[in-house]
Amino acid sequence: MTDSEPALRYLTRAEVIRAAGGLDPVAEVRAALLLHAAGATTLPEEAYLPWTTETGAFARSLALPGALWGDRAAIGLKVINSSLSNPDRGLPRAQGLTMLFDRDTARPTALMEAGHLSALRTSAYTMLSVLTLGRKEPRKVAIIGCGTLGESHARLLAPRLPEAWFALYDQAPERLRAMVGTLDGAGIRCRPAESAKRAVADADVVVTTTTTTASYLPFDWLSPGALVAHVSLDDVRPDVVRRAGLVVVDDWPLVRDDDRRLLGRMYRAGTLLGPDGEGFGTPHDTARRVDGTLADVLAGRRPGRTDPEQIILSNPFGMGILDVALAARVAAIARRDGLGVILPV
Repeated sequence: MTDSEPALRYLTRAEVIRAAGGLDPVAEVRAALLLHAAGATTLPEEAYLPWTTETGAFARSLALPGALWGDRAAIGLKVINSSLSNPDRGLPRAQGLTMLFDRDTARPTALMEAGHLSALRTSAYTMLSVLTLGRKEPRKVAIIGCGTLGESHARLLAPRLPEAWFALYDQAPERLRAMVGTLDGAGIRCRPAESAKRAVADADVVVTTTTTTASYLPFDWLSPGALVAHVSLDDVRPDVVRRAGLVVVDDWPLVRDDDRRLLGRMYRAGTLLGPDGEGFGTPHDTARRVDGTLADVLAGRRPGRTDPEQIILSNPFGMGILDVALAARVAAIARRDGLGVILPV
């Protein structure tokens, strides 16, 4: 095949998993965030397409483009779809594809299964948040939501937090039992909790990986010094945002512009301000200000934890540049190892 013949390298989920095993996702996410802090990325708004399935379940498609302009430029797009009825069918809730583009010709050069890398980059972001904002040597990690994303978090966090054990909770008892069995079989110390409140009690790190659209987790459940990795974005009640000692996001414009999730709704209600004090309409006099981004903390532009008793809320919206960064590394490993199938365009 010549340079004039466009072609795609297609990677299945199994091939993505194999190639991703050769990289450090936490280091890759950190490098991407530092590029973002330096202004060396392009991060457009996501495209959001919702619908209702024939059985009445909520479904949606998200398209997240992004580019990184460092020493190894990477340009691409992730499309990730989900249906809340998928788990009842024995399917993962979310699935999709990630595409990479050639910088000079703009041709698509790689296409790969997106679900694994999406969960991996989210878990890696949480791990980086724990390392940057969490208490030293956490002993208890609570994971609420026992789907694919919850399991991905446990598998990535466990070897990096050797002193910690995992308290698990899910509203569906069968999912809870399945995840306890899977993690126990993998040698990860875990125990089921009878409720979300019991899971959170005394936890140093709380990770939410649910599909809820109704907040249920109040500030009073949290222990002094807890870090809340608010991955699924609607779990904590507004008082957690108001009373947390530190509120950190991944990208404020993405959080601000989303009127479906908690922080975006609080911004529109005038009870939340951006990191620079900007508000929507006429903000309340008591409006809480977002303290900054994780990239700001990593770059030394904003303070992180200042007190071991400080309760911190990490609220990542999910940035397409992280998917693109990991996908570019996976594609490079795949080329080196001869993984995937070359598809003519």
